[in-house]
Parts: sequence; C-alpha cells; structure tokens
Amino acid sequence: MIEMHIKWMEFWKSKLGISDYVVAWISFLKGLVIGLLLYHFAIVPYL
Repeated sequence: MIEMHIKWMEFWKSKLGISDYVVAWISFLKGLVIGLLLYHFAIVPYL
C-alpha cells in the first residue's frame, strides 16, 4: 500500500513538475484550510 502511494505521488510530482517541498506546502495549506473550515462550522456555532 505504501509503495503504491509513493508511485502515485512520484507520478503526479513529475506530471505537474513540482518538488517534495511544494508537496509539503500544499499538504500544510490543505490541512490549514480544512481545520479552519471545521473550526468555523463545527465549533463556532456552539460558542
């Protein structure tokens, strides 16, 4: 399963022409956006 994920990530990195550093930033920003959405819609209404 991990090998499949590594191959898939390498395929998309080469297809898009991005580095590991860019993938890390994309993952960070994606997590930040999802966290803020969860905070906004799941926690704020109960305050």
